[in-house]
Order: sequence, then C-alpha cells, then structure tokens
Amino acid sequence: MVGNDLRQRLRDKSVLIFSLIVPLALMGVLSLAFGRLGTGSVDLQPATVIASVEDSGPLGAALLESLASVESMKVTVRQVSSEAVGPETRTTGAALGIVIPAGFSSALDTGQPSALQLIEGSGSVLETSVLISIVTGIVDQFTAASVTEAAARLGGVPPDAAAGIGRIAVTGDPILHVTEGIAPAGQLSLRAGLVAGQTGLFLLFTVGFGVLGLLAEKEQGTLARIRSTAAPQWTVVAAKALVGFSLGVVASGVLLASGTLLFGVNFGSPAVVGLLVLGAAAAATSLTFVVAKMVRTAEQANVAQSIVAMVLGIAGGAFFPIQASGFMAVLMDLNPVGAFIRGLGISAGGGGVAEIAVPLVTMWGFAVICVMVSRFLPDRGAKA
Repeated sequence: MVGNDLRQRLRDKSVLIFSLIVPLALMGVLSLAFGRLGTGSVDLQPATVIASVEDSGPLGAALLESLASVESMKVTVRQVSSEAVGPETRTTGAALGIVIPAGFSSALDTGQPSALQLIEGSGSVLETSVLISIVTGIVDQFTAASVTEAAARLGGVPPDAAAGIGRIAVTGDPILHVTEGIAPAGQLSLRAGLVAGQTGLFLLFTVGFGVLGLLAEKEQGTLARIRSTAAPQWTVVAAKALVGFSLGVVASGVLLASGTLLFGVNFGSPAVVGLLVLGAAAAATSLTFVVAKMVRTAEQANVAQSIVAMVLGIAGGAFFPIQASGFMAVLMDLNPVGAFIRGLGISAGGGGVAEIAVPLVTMWGFAVICVMVSRFLPDRGAKA
C-alpha cells in the first residue's frame, strides 16, 4: 500500500513542483535579493583621494603610500596644491581629500600637536567612511610609535635604540590575538536562514500530499473498497502518514543539500541535521491529520493546509526572523518551523544532539499533541 501510494505521488507533477522546484526558486530569488546582507562582506568600489603634502618629512609620504596600497579597495591618490584640495574633492567625485601640513613628521617625532585636514568628497559614503577609518588608523600607529619612542628616551634609552623601539611598536607582531568563532546559539546567517526557512515552510506542503490523499480517495470511492479488504483499517491511515512523512524527509534533505551546494551554507553535522528533519517531518505530518478531520473535501483540505503552512511558516521565520515578547514569544517558540530553524542554527554553530534537545522536544511534542487532538475531533468528511 505504501509503495503504491508513493508511486502515485511521484507521478504527480504537483508534488515535484511544490516540494522542490518552487522552494529552490524562492531560495534563489531571496538569496539574490537579500543574501549579500548575510555574507559579512561588501564589495568596495574604486576610490580617488585628492591629497596635498606640505610635509618635508617621511611620514606624510608614508601615509599616502599606505592609502595607495590598501588591499580591500583600489585607491588612486592624486596630489594637488593645498588650495585645490577642497574644490577638486567636491567637484570631481573623489571620495576623500587630505591636506598634510608642513611639519607633520617633525611634530610626531617631538610629540607636538599637528592637524591633519580631511575633506569628505561627493563619492560613495561607504568608501569615504572606509578611507577615513584607514587614515585614522595609520595616524594612530604613527602616534603610538612617537609616544613609545619619547617614553624610551625619557627612560634613558639612547636615541637610536629609542627610535627602534618606536618602530617595533608599529610593525611588531601583536601580543594579543582575536579569533572569531561561532557559538551554538541558534543563529543562522541570512542566506542560511532563507534556506532553512523555505525548507521548513514547504515541508508543510509536501507532507500533505500523502495524508490528504485520504480525502481524495474517499471522494473517488476507492477508500471504501480498500477498507472492505481484510487489512486493518488503521493500516490505511498509517500508510498515508508514512507516505507523507517519507516525502517530507526526502524533499527536506534534498533542499538542505541543494542549499549547501548552491548557496554556500553549512548546517553542521549531517546526523544532527537528519534528526531535526525527522522531527520537523513528524510535526508537519501530524498537523495534516487535524486538517483532514476539519474539512469535507480534498479541495478544502488543500486550502486549509496552505493557510496553516503559510501562517506557521511566516510566524516561524521562514522569510525573515520574527521578534516577539511575552505570551507571543512563548507561542512562537512552540512553532515547529521556528524550532526547526533554531535547531539548524545550533547545528550550524557546532552543536550536537544534546544542544538540539529543546527544538527536538518542541517538534515531537507538537506531533504528539496534534495526533491526540485529531483522535478526538469529529470527522466532518464522514458526515459529508
């Protein structure tokens, strides 16, 4: 019975469309539209810096050389007179104007104040902000070297050795290192969240093809003939549930694997992800039992299933993370789609089976409650 139903569903083009083609298409569109926001990187455009160097020392020229050698963006430095920096920066589309005053190098060497003039241009705000940050960082390094050298001289260190200490303060290897890591806190990148959300959303549609087939067979009269055989009646419902569950598990696995390959996301251990998929498929399958009891026809069931899927999907964060507080936050925590996405976030952060216990309990608890509720609901289809 299960094999026959599976063959029927696989021959149904709508199963392939709603379980794989539509979610993959949505993943692609949403990733193109919003995926860059979650990559953590931005493509910087080439920028021009208008500069005037009145300083005769080495530090002014070193500052411009450092700007021209920035690796994250292409920077073109064009030198003009100090009077022309402001007008040319504002009228030529340059990102930044710099005026390095006379005595800049000597002021840093002696610890005296010196004013470096920066003029924001009419180009991109992002590139301008990046360049200002770079200039500020370079000047801070120069200042650190100057302060270190001055402190060394005050301590009785010979001038040549003090200058060497100042250079080490700038060019030496850092003592402290910062390593970026990911904690298993249930947070996915925007692109990974889109893949996980669409998988959870369309899982609700996919499992319905198995269980809601009961109503279609009831309308066609084939269900009565099946029940007239020697097979126990519970096996009919169990077979439909197993078909929907199997379709949901396979489709979800394919979608997550496709998201990993096509969109460069990683959800962690396949075994942990597999447990989450099983829990989500069980929750989605149990929900269709409730829907099947509350409607009379297969058409009504399809409409009701679509409404329930969209409500649970959107509330669970299938498109964008949803923030709530109080009682609404408690309700959203019980959403199987939200639990599925949170579980994948924990798995992506390196979490194991113990860390995903709460999402698993949420999904399996949802499944048990829905099955129990469906047992006591009156079958409206039987009265039709």
